[in-house]
Amino acid sequence: MLKKLYYISFGDPRRLLRPIAGAVVADICNILPYGFVAFMFGLLYGHYAAPGRELDWGNLRFLCCLMLFFLVVQFGGEIFAFRSMYRRAYENSAAGRAALAEHLCKLPLGFLVGKDPGELGNIMMNDFSQLENAISHILGQLVGGVITPLITLVFFLFVDWRMALAMFAALPFSFLLLWLVSGLERRRGKAYLQSKTVMANSFGEYIDGMKVIKAHHLQGANFRRLERAIHAYMKNSIAVEGLFGSFYLVAVAGIRSGLAWMSIAGVYLSLGGSLPAPVFALFLLVGTRVFDPLAAALMRLAEFKYISLSGERILNLMHQPLPGGEKDAPAAHDIVFENVSFRYGEKPVLENVSLSLRSGSLTALVGPSGSGKSTILRLIARFYDPQAGSVKFGGTDAREIDPEKLLKRISVVFQEVYLFQDSIGNNIRYGRQEATQEEIEEAAKAARCHEFITALPRGYDTLVGEGGSTLSGGEKQRVSIARAILKDAPVILLDEATASLDPENEAEVQRAIGALIRGRTVVMIAHRLQTVVGAGRIIVLNKGRIVGQGTHAELLAAGGLYAELWSAQQNAGGWTLE
Repeated sequence: MLKKLYYISFGDPRRLLRPIAGAVVADICNILPYGFVAFMFGLLYGHYAAPGRELDWGNLRFLCCLMLFFLVVQFGGEIFAFRSMYRRAYENSAAGRAALAEHLCKLPLGFLVGKDPGELGNIMMNDFSQLENAISHILGQLVGGVITPLITLVFFLFVDWRMALAMFAALPFSFLLLWLVSGLERRRGKAYLQSKTVMANSFGEYIDGMKVIKAHHLQGANFRRLERAIHAYMKNSIAVEGLFGSFYLVAVAGIRSGLAWMSIAGVYLSLGGSLPAPVFALFLLVGTRVFDPLAAALMRLAEFKYISLSGERILNLMHQPLPGGEKDAPAAHDIVFENVSFRYGEKPVLENVSLSLRSGSLTALVGPSGSGKSTILRLIARFYDPQAGSVKFGGTDAREIDPEKLLKRISVVFQEVYLFQDSIGNNIRYGRQEATQEEIEEAAKAARCHEFITALPRGYDTLVGEGGSTLSGGEKQRVSIARAILKDAPVILLDEATASLDPENEAEVQRAIGALIRGRTVVMIAHRLQTVVGAGRIIVLNKGRIVGQGTHAELLAAGGLYAELWSAQQNAGGWTLE
């Protein structure tokens, strides 16, 4: 149970002290009036059982005043419990989501790419929502379900230990039953959460691929993966509810049987003359108040266990180690690969690659798809670390440099541009948060996008759709280049920035790139070889190895793969449809 409290508190059980204290205060305030009623019953019973005995009006009035006082205390206790549990639940969740988002930004891109987007979305939204529910609703009932019977048991042991033991006689059986099935319950709970994630991923894929589904008439039941994921989730849900629900119902029945055992023991002891009627009445009156919260807590325990798995997933992600490195990024910007090998899983991508990129130079990477071009850029930006060899930045191993400080020296322009659902001005400002409006406009002019931005209805305040869906490919690319210009980093990485553009947009983007790379260390991936003819150095890759390097003229004269690629593209440019 302590481990589960650790999970639902995001790894800091001290956060639960106030909610637990609130629940304890509320439950104590709720149970005390029943004790006062029992004492009032004893006074009345003593008066009517012995006709010559005077009714103790003083104590009766005192108990009535205590009842009224504790009604007020009970109201205050409920307010304290409400604020302690609900406010702390949402405060903890908000702080946890912010901390996780910050942690995700620092994790290696390779780790994030390897995770299902649906799983990360579930952790960020659904798992935290589950923990909110655990702290605000379930924790209070669990604490109350334990505190109330415990206080009652201690009190009743002093009143009559025989009746107290009879009341809780079936409790060990119920807890033993739940302990025996706890291991299987945990395994089924993990399978349930996994099937929920798979279903979310499948549904996301279904929505994202709707154009393809409609174009090829793959509608409804024909999309088997989503159908299978939904049925798997259904089966796991039924298994969790149907299988373990029965065990919890049996355990609850065992707990409630305590009322029957207590009644039988009370009748037997009363007939034997060893249990006074007021004491028997006290057990019946207070005892009925004990079993309801205990049964509710037991039913909530199953939900609490499943929610603790959500907390475990959050903590596993939060404890994912960050890339090492504490040094500042060096002032020099030359980049050196020394015998670098890298693989994605079991698939080798780079094999013993060594190259040197001089500061202030323009280097182009060319080669067939899958030859390792994009991987070299990712290693430079330290989205990944090599499995063998080293990547040195200004003479320092990149693994020794603080990742955030390294990325401040690097701007990346991706082939697939992502713009946030925000204004165009703010999307450019992501390059440098403190930039003024004038600096943003200067960067946009250099990136050849100022003209089309000012033509929009709200200019730089125009909102773009998620991912930049309201802009064309060329417009998005130029906005991303403006962002890189504004960042003013000394190292520029271009990942096939013009590969999917039409000739008109390509010309505009090429001019924008010309403004971006001036006076910087540039490494670019080229799909169209015509765009790298003027590069100071061209590196040719094939199957993860360097098979040639030099200027355009030198590589053509040497023949080999570059000459073949150049010839193929030149011939393809003359094709016509008849």
